[in-house]
Amino acid sequence: MMRWKSEWKPLILIAAIFLAFFYIPFNRAGIENAIMEALKLTQWYAREHVLLCLIPAFYIAGAIAVFVSQASVMKYLGAKANKILSYGVASVSGTILAVCSCTVLPLFAGIYKMGAGIGPATTFLYSGPAINVLAIILTARILGLGLGVARAVGAIVFSIIIGLIMHLIFRNDQKEKESAQMAVPEAGDGRSLLQNGIYFAAMVAILVFANWGRPEQASGFWYTVYSYKWIITGIAAAALGFVLILWFNMKWWKLALVAVPTLILAVIVPHQPMIPFAAAVIGFSIITATSKGESSEWFEQTWGFTKQILPLLFAGVLIAGLLLGRPGHEGLIPSEWISNSVGGNSLWANLFASVVGAFMYFATLTEVPILQGLIGNGMGKGPALALLLAGPALSLPNMLVIRSVIGNKKTIVFIMLVIVMATVSGLIYGSFF
Repeated sequence: MMRWKSEWKPLILIAAIFLAFFYIPFNRAGIENAIMEALKLTQWYAREHVLLCLIPAFYIAGAIAVFVSQASVMKYLGAKANKILSYGVASVSGTILAVCSCTVLPLFAGIYKMGAGIGPATTFLYSGPAINVLAIILTARILGLGLGVARAVGAIVFSIIIGLIMHLIFRNDQKEKESAQMAVPEAGDGRSLLQNGIYFAAMVAILVFANWGRPEQASGFWYTVYSYKWIITGIAAAALGFVLILWFNMKWWKLALVAVPTLILAVIVPHQPMIPFAAAVIGFSIITATSKGESSEWFEQTWGFTKQILPLLFAGVLIAGLLLGRPGHEGLIPSEWISNSVGGNSLWANLFASVVGAFMYFATLTEVPILQGLIGNGMGKGPALALLLAGPALSLPNMLVIRSVIGNKKTIVFIMLVIVMATVSGLIYGSFF
C-alpha cells in the first residue's frame, strides 16, 4: 500500500507542472516575451558569470574547506571569536573581493561549513557584494557624492548590525558551535600563514581581475588596470602555479600541460580571452581531479559546492528573468509599475524599492546605470539608496542558495533584516536630501 504521507509532495509538484503547461497561454505576447527574457538572462549569466566568477569562487571555497583548518576559521570567525576582530574582518571583505551576490555564495558556504559563527558569516555574506569599492566610486561619480558616501557608510554599518542581530536571534544555535570549537584541535599542514596567504591572494587576484569591468571613461588609473586585466590575471595564475609546485607538492609537468595550451591559445586568439581562460579551467579541473592527496580533495570539495549551488542559481536566474526581465527589458512585471512606485520618499516607495532590489538580480556595477535611468524617471533619492543597499547584496538566486546552506528560518530573518534596514535608511536619507 502506497505511503501517501511521503508521496503527496511529488504528486502536487507533478500536478502543478501539468496544469501549468496545460493552461498557460504561451502564445500571448507578454508571456512569450517573459519566457524569452528568462532564457536570455540565463544565457547572459552563463556567458558572463559562470566561467569568470563562479568557478574561481568555487575553487576558493574548496580551498577554504581543505587548506584552512577548522580551528583557524573558528579562531577568527567562530562563535567564540573576538567580536571586534571577526566582525571587522567580515565587514570590509567586499573592498577586496568586488563580487556580486551570487559569486560570494561559495565563499560564504565555505567559511560557514568550516565553523564560522552565523553573525560573522552573514556579515561577510552581506558585505561581500555590498562594499564593492569600484561600485561605490561609480555611484559617487554618476549618481552623486551624497549617494556614494551613504552607500559606503550604510553598507559597512549594515553588515555589522545584521550580523550582530543574526547572532542574537540565533544565539542558542551558536552554543553548539562553541562546544564544537572546544573539541577542535589546532591543525598544522606544514605551511606557514604567509604561504597560505600568498596562495589565497593569488586565487582572489584571478577572481578580481578576470572580472574587472570597463570604466565609463577611457582614461585614468581604472582604465589602465582594465587594459591590462588579462595580463594581470595571467601573472596571478602563474604565481598560483609556482605556489602549488613549491608548497603544495603538485607536479610541475601537470601544470605545464595546462599552461602551454593556454598560452598558445592566448597568442592565437588574443581578442577572445574567454577561450584560453576556459582551456585553463578545464585543464586545471582535470589535473586536480586525477591527482592524489590534497589536490584531489580540493577538487572534490570544489565539485561539492558546485553541485549544491549552481543548479539553484540557474533556477533563480530563470525565475528572476521571467518576472523582471533583463535590465531595460520587460518581464511579466512591467517596468512601468516599478518606476511609478518609487517616486518621492514615502514608506511605500522605500519599502517597494528594497523588496524589488532584494529579489532582482544585479551583476556587479549594473545597479548604477539602472538607477541612473530610474532617477531620471522620477525615483526619489531615499528609494534609490534603499535599492542600492538591498539590491547588490540579495537576489532571488542568492536566496535559494542561502536557504540550502543555513536553512529556512535563518534565511527568512536575514532577508527581512536587509529589507527593513534598507527601507529605514532610505527614509532617513530621503528626509535630508
